[in-house]
Amino acid sequence: MTDTIKTGTLLFVGAAEGDGLSLGAILRESDWQLHGTRNCQEALEFLDKNRISVVLSEAELPDGNWRELLNSMAKRSAAPSLIVSSRLADDRLWAEVLSLGGFDVLMTPFETEEVLRVTFGARQNSRSRAEGLQRLGQPGGRNE
Repeated sequence: MTDTIKTGTLLFVGAAEGDGLSLGAILRESDWQLHGTRNCQEALEFLDKNRISVVLSEAELPDGNWRELLNSMAKRSAAPSLIVSSRLADDRLWAEVLSLGGFDVLMTPFETEEVLRVTFGARQNSRSRAEGLQRLGQPGGRNE
Protein backbone atom coordinates (compact mmCIF):
# COMPACT_ATOMS: atom_id res chain seq x y z
CA MET A 1 0.00 0.00 0.00
CA THR A 2 1.38 3.39 -0.92
CA ASP A 3 1.37 6.17 1.65
CA THR A 4 -0.56 9.02 0.07
CA ILE A 5 -3.52 11.09 1.18
CA LYS A 6 -5.74 8.99 -1.06
CA THR A 7 -4.97 5.74 0.74
CA GLY A 8 -5.90 4.50 4.13
CA THR A 9 -7.74 1.89 6.09
CA LEU A 10 -11.50 2.06 6.39
CA LEU A 11 -13.70 0.04 8.72
CA PHE A 12 -17.32 -0.31 7.63
CA VAL A 13 -19.64 -1.03 10.56
CA GLY A 14 -23.05 -2.25 9.56
CA ALA A 15 -25.41 -5.12 8.99
CA ALA A 16 -26.63 -3.97 5.55
CA GLU A 17 -24.71 -6.35 3.31
CA GLY A 18 -25.62 -4.40 0.18
CA ASP A 19 -24.04 -1.23 1.56
CA GLY A 20 -20.82 -3.07 2.38
CA LEU A 21 -20.66 -4.57 -1.11
CA SER A 22 -21.36 -1.19 -2.71
CA LEU A 23 -18.65 0.44 -0.61
CA GLY A 24 -16.19 -2.29 -1.55
CA ALA A 25 -16.89 -1.76 -5.24
CA ILE A 26 -16.39 2.01 -4.90
CA LEU A 27 -13.14 1.76 -2.95
CA ARG A 28 -11.65 -1.13 -4.94
CA GLU A 29 -10.03 1.25 -7.43
CA SER A 30 -8.73 3.73 -4.86
CA ASP A 31 -6.04 1.89 -2.86
CA TRP A 32 -8.12 1.82 0.31
CA GLN A 33 -7.93 -1.22 2.54
CA LEU A 34 -11.53 -2.04 3.54
CA HIS A 35 -12.55 -4.07 6.58
CA GLY A 36 -16.04 -4.85 7.83
CA THR A 37 -17.79 -5.58 11.10
CA ARG A 38 -21.50 -5.95 11.78
CA ASN A 39 -21.96 -4.12 15.11
CA CYS A 40 -20.43 -1.84 17.75
CA GLN A 41 -18.87 -4.64 19.80
CA GLU A 42 -17.12 -6.21 16.79
CA ALA A 43 -15.96 -2.78 15.64
CA LEU A 44 -14.43 -1.90 19.01
CA GLU A 45 -12.69 -5.28 19.22
CA PHE A 46 -11.32 -4.75 15.71
CA LEU A 47 -10.12 -1.23 16.58
CA ASP A 48 -8.31 -2.62 19.65
CA LYS A 49 -6.15 -4.76 17.35
CA ASN A 50 -5.84 -2.67 14.18
CA ARG A 51 -4.89 0.85 13.12
CA ILE A 52 -7.76 2.37 11.20
CA SER A 53 -7.92 5.90 9.83
CA VAL A 54 -11.65 6.09 9.01
CA VAL A 55 -14.74 4.35 10.38
CA LEU A 56 -17.93 4.46 8.33
CA SER A 57 -20.85 3.34 10.49
CA GLU A 58 -24.52 2.87 9.81
CA ALA A 59 -26.57 5.22 11.99
CA GLU A 60 -28.37 2.33 13.70
CA LEU A 61 -26.56 -0.90 14.52
CA PRO A 62 -27.83 -4.19 15.94
CA ASP A 63 -26.25 -3.49 19.34
CA GLY A 64 -26.31 0.31 19.49
CA ASN A 65 -25.78 3.29 17.24
CA TRP A 66 -23.16 5.64 15.86
CA ARG A 67 -23.20 7.82 19.02
CA GLU A 68 -22.15 4.90 21.22
CA LEU A 69 -19.43 3.97 18.76
CA LEU A 70 -18.17 7.57 18.61
CA ASN A 71 -18.12 7.85 22.42
CA SER A 72 -16.12 4.62 22.75
CA MET A 73 -13.70 5.64 20.01
CA ALA A 74 -13.16 9.08 21.56
CA LYS A 75 -11.59 7.43 24.62
CA ARG A 76 -8.77 6.10 22.45
CA SER A 77 -5.65 7.99 21.49
CA ALA A 78 -5.59 8.90 17.79
CA ALA A 79 -9.19 7.86 17.28
CA PRO A 80 -10.21 7.41 13.64
CA SER A 81 -12.54 9.85 11.93
CA LEU A 82 -16.18 8.70 11.98
CA ILE A 83 -18.56 8.98 9.04
CA VAL A 84 -22.20 8.03 9.57
CA SER A 85 -24.32 6.48 6.84
CA SER A 86 -28.09 6.55 6.66
CA ARG A 87 -30.88 6.18 4.14
CA LEU A 88 -32.63 9.02 5.96
CA ALA A 89 -29.71 11.43 6.12
CA ASP A 90 -30.99 14.94 6.79
CA ASP A 91 -29.78 18.25 8.16
CA ARG A 92 -30.63 17.24 11.74
CA LEU A 93 -28.49 14.09 11.59
CA TRP A 94 -25.66 15.94 9.86
CA ALA A 95 -25.69 18.71 12.51
CA GLU A 96 -25.74 16.17 15.33
CA VAL A 97 -22.85 14.14 13.89
CA LEU A 98 -20.70 17.25 13.43
CA SER A 99 -21.54 18.72 16.83
CA LEU A 100 -20.62 15.49 18.63
CA GLY A 101 -17.29 15.12 16.84
CA GLY A 102 -18.10 12.95 13.84
CA PHE A 103 -16.67 13.87 10.45
CA ASP A 104 -19.63 13.72 8.05
CA VAL A 105 -22.77 11.88 6.91
CA LEU A 106 -23.18 9.83 3.74
CA MET A 107 -26.59 9.01 2.37
CA THR A 108 -27.25 5.49 1.16
CA PRO A 109 -27.34 4.10 -1.41
CA PHE A 110 -23.77 5.31 -1.78
CA GLU A 111 -22.75 7.57 -4.66
CA THR A 112 -19.20 7.00 -5.85
CA GLU A 113 -17.99 10.61 -6.02
CA GLU A 114 -19.47 11.50 -2.64
CA VAL A 115 -17.98 8.42 -0.94
CA LEU A 116 -14.54 9.19 -2.35
CA ARG A 117 -14.71 12.89 -1.45
CA VAL A 118 -15.85 12.26 2.13
CA THR A 119 -13.56 9.30 2.87
CA PHE A 120 -10.50 11.11 1.52
CA GLY A 121 -11.39 14.16 3.63
CA ALA A 122 -11.88 12.00 6.71
CA ARG A 123 -8.52 10.31 6.05
CA GLN A 124 -6.79 13.68 5.91
CA ASN A 125 -8.57 14.74 9.10
CA SER A 126 -7.40 11.59 10.87
CA ARG A 127 -3.84 12.07 9.65
CA SER A 128 -3.79 15.73 10.75
CA ARG A 129 -5.03 14.86 14.24
CA ALA A 130 -2.41 12.10 14.61
CA GLU A 131 0.37 14.44 13.46
CA GLY A 132 -0.86 17.05 15.93
CA LEU A 133 -0.61 14.52 18.76
CA GLN A 134 2.93 13.66 17.68
CA ARG A 135 3.94 17.33 17.73
CA LEU A 136 2.52 17.64 21.22
CA GLY A 137 4.42 14.53 22.32
CA GLN A 138 1.22 12.69 23.19
CA PRO A 139 0.61 9.01 22.59
CA GLY A 140 -1.41 8.13 19.55
CA GLY A 141 1.25 8.37 16.95
CA ARG A 142 0.41 8.05 13.34
CA ASN A 143 -2.87 6.59 12.16
CA GLU A 144 -2.74 4.40 9.06
